Amino acid sequence: MSFLSEGVAVITGAGSGMGRCLAKQLAAMGSSLAISDVNEKALAETAGALGATKGKVTQHVVNVANEGQMKGFAEEVAGKHGRATALFNNAGVALLGNFEELALDDIRWLMDINFWGVIYGMYYFLPILKKEKRAHIVNTSSIFGLVGAVGQTAYCASKFAVRGFTESLGHEMGGTNIFVTSVHPGGIKTDIARHARPGAKAGASLYKDSVSRFDRVAITTAEAAAARILRAVEKYEPRVLIGSDCKQVDIIQRLKPAGYWKYLAKRIEDPGAKK
Repeated sequence: MSFLSEGVAVITGAGSGMGRCLAKQLAAMGSSLAISDVNEKALAETAGALGATKGKVTQHVVNVANEGQMKGFAEEVAGKHGRATALFNNAGVALLGNFEELALDDIRWLMDINFWGVIYGMYYFLPILKKEKRAHIVNTSSIFGLVGAVGQTAYCASKFAVRGFTESLGHEMGGTNIFVTSVHPGGIKTDIARHARPGAKAGASLYKDSVSRFDRVAITTAEAAAARILRAVEKYEPRVLIGSDCKQVDIIQRLKPAGYWKYLAKRIEDPGAKK
């Protein structure tokens, strides 16, 4: 049996997208699950999509931005499962608009979920994970944790923060029972753009334009992304780039650390454009 098939996996943001796909694939492997989401209906739909499972599945309605709820989540998992072997800090949101189109409350909202949600997950689940012979932590950063993008100041700030935190944590956990992976998805076919919050001062057309642009660059399915993440866990990979787009961006950033955006902007507007 594999590490994942015989463990207890904790997943935030399991109500849709990659989180739902991770839950489905882990359940099919035989893993027990503690799935969470702020959306109770979506969470129930995920649970229903799992079908008959070998492992135990529990549902937890949790806002990852709320420290008290995350503390309670960890306590519930310990009480209902007795252990946790893998933590997938997957929950995340998007915010539309250039910096001058955002209110401070917009940025706080995003950082509370995308960054502090990861911190709370780590802080309260780490003592549980440390009790295992082997445990694994997966934190979801982004392609925008590798490069900065116009209109993504807040989102990039959160995902660069997740990346830096995760890499540092991985170094700290070296030699222990816990392995840490930073995941960088490129354009994944999920509803994150459709659920994004427009900045308080953003124009009315921004939402439509942003969704259209996202649809053009979203080339990887959530199912494929989840499968790639699980392979990385089994193989002890510290850093995962998901999608050919993310791999290309990583190379471009390395080759042109100060001038990558001029090239990338053209590709976002026209994915078929050549250098």
